[in-house]
Amino acid sequence: MLLLLAILAVGGGLAWVFSTPTSPAAESPSGIWLQRGPYAVQAFDHTFIDHSRPTAANNSYPGSNNRELKATIWYPEGFAGPHPLVIYSHGFMSTRTGGRYMAAGLASRGYVVVAADYPLTYRFAPGGPALQDVIQQPGDVSFLIDATMQLSSDVRPFGAIDSDRIGAFGVSLGGLTATLAGYHPRWRDPRIAAVASVAGLSFMFTQAFFTNGQAPFLMVGSSLDAVVEYAANAADIPERVPGSVLVTIAGGSHVGYADMAEPFMRAVANPDALGCRAILAGAGVDADDPDPPNPFTVLGEPGDGVVFQEPLPGICALDPMPETIHAGRQHMIAEVAVTSFFESHFNLDAHQRQRAGQVLTRYLAEDFQEAAVRQSGR
Repeated sequence: MLLLLAILAVGGGLAWVFSTPTSPAAESPSGIWLQRGPYAVQAFDHTFIDHSRPTAANNSYPGSNNRELKATIWYPEGFAGPHPLVIYSHGFMSTRTGGRYMAAGLASRGYVVVAADYPLTYRFAPGGPALQDVIQQPGDVSFLIDATMQLSSDVRPFGAIDSDRIGAFGVSLGGLTATLAGYHPRWRDPRIAAVASVAGLSFMFTQAFFTNGQAPFLMVGSSLDAVVEYAANAADIPERVPGSVLVTIAGGSHVGYADMAEPFMRAVANPDALGCRAILAGAGVDADDPDPPNPFTVLGEPGDGVVFQEPLPGICALDPMPETIHAGRQHMIAEVAVTSFFESHFNLDAHQRQRAGQVLTRYLAEDFQEAAVRQSGR
């Protein structure tokens, strides 16, 4: 028995080693970028309460007269600031730690990154996750910006926030949240100076929608995303969004961007096969319904630059689910893309901004065979 256990342990260890994602050469531009920045990363939790806005009733949950936002804040140890501030928004049925690997990369370079569990769309929302509450989340982003900047010195272990360097990014529904916070004609926050959406929904937004704000835009999309269809939400971003950059991950999935996907889904051929049904059930969508209801009509009207064309993009329509690339490779590409994007706009050194832009628009695709990069107007 002991011998059998030893053999199983060794076999499991070998499987783990051989399933480790390959990294670009350490001396390559992307390899250098994947190394942490000059600052050690620390994090702490803090609960923010917005007393100015209510939380709606949701099934068995009676609602509340405020919005409670349990947050994690990543920051660079030993750097007094001023810091760029970036608000991370999680996906539907996810949590504030879903983009932890990207948050840590930014914090190591001097950023303060704030992520909160949104009251009704996170995994453990009272009454169950409610997709429609996304309309409240741009307001949550603005509140988190205000609240972080106003944290008392006895609570925050970091220095001042640079109000001219504020960004927003997110994954999936969080990417939609960041997009709304950056460009929606009524809900946008003009302080947001750069927006990144990772596998975020955008199919309903016309070119006119994106002219409401001036922030540069990054979209990271996966060609085999079974949840947020690549063709409808990402492929034409350079045509729809002036000054945008599109990073396409060939063979990438949707769930593969989640922090937990690496290493816990290394043995899964397609992480979306696990996540699809849960997401559909949580959104109240019947996967077999040929004409599902549109839960996003609450986002606006044609005058807002919000237009819904028929048929709606397919959700979990890939059958059978194709095998996708290693989630660890997705993490690397997404981290390099998001970090270099914000650095290309927020680094105070002009040379470093230029270098970061080169990493994003040139070297990323050279260092990762799965990555392709296209800029607006090119």
